[in-house]
Amino acid sequence: MLEHYADEILRVADLHAFYGESHILHGVDFTVNRGEVITLLGRNGSGRTTTLKAILGLVTARTGRISLNGRSVIDMPTHKIAHLGVGYCPEERGIFASLSVEENLLLPPVVRSDGMSVDEIYQMFPNLKERRKSQGSKLSGGEQQMLAIARILRTGAHLLLLDEITEGLAPVIVETLGRVIRELKERGYTIVLVEQNFHFVAPLADRHYVIEHGRVAVMVDKEDLEENRDEIDRYLSV
Repeated sequence: MLEHYADEILRVADLHAFYGESHILHGVDFTVNRGEVITLLGRNGSGRTTTLKAILGLVTARTGRISLNGRSVIDMPTHKIAHLGVGYCPEERGIFASLSVEENLLLPPVVRSDGMSVDEIYQMFPNLKERRKSQGSKLSGGEQQMLAIARILRTGAHLLLLDEITEGLAPVIVETLGRVIRELKERGYTIVLVEQNFHFVAPLADRHYVIEHGRVAVMVDKEDLEENRDEIDRYLSV
C-alpha cells in the first residue's frame, strides 16, 4: 500500500501516455522520496518530457498510477495538481518577454503559503536582482532560465519538475544552476531533473533513471554510479 512509504512523495507506476494515435510511454515506473534529486536520462524522443507532462496532467491521454504523498492524481486537472505543491519548469522556459524580471516574479499565483519571497529569490539569484527592472526579452538565455526556475519557487511548490535546464547555456551558468540545485536540496525541496547533460547531474542526483523507448531501462543509485557509468553512457550515446 502507498501509505507504507512515509518518505515517498511521488510514485509513478505503469504509466502509459498517448499523443493522438502515438503511444509514447509504455509503462514508466519510478519513485521519488522527499528531499531527493532524481534524474530522468535518455536520448531525445525517449519519453522523458512526456513523463513530466503526464505527472502534471498536461498529457490527458494517460493510464496507470501517479500518486503524490499517497494520493492518486491521475484523474486530477493540472491546476489541482499544482496546488498540491508541484512546480514545472518547461524546456521553453515560458517567461513573459514583455514584463520585467520583478513583474515576472510577482505574477505567479501563490498556491501554498511557504513560497519564497522576492528578496529570498534575489539572494539565491543575484543576477536577477541586478536585472530586476529589465524586460524578459533583454535577458540572456542563462538569466531567462534562472527566472523560469525562480518563478516556480515563488508559488510554494516543493516538488520541482525541471526540463533540460542546462540546454544551450554557457558552462559558468551551468555551474550556477548546479549550485542552485544543491541549495534547494539542502532546503528540503524534491527535484526531478530531465537532462541530457550527464556530467551536470551526476554529482547532484541521488538516483538516475534511464528512459528508453518510453519505459525505464535501468535505474542506478549514486553509490553505484561509477561501476554502471559505461552502461549509462551506452544508453545516452547518439
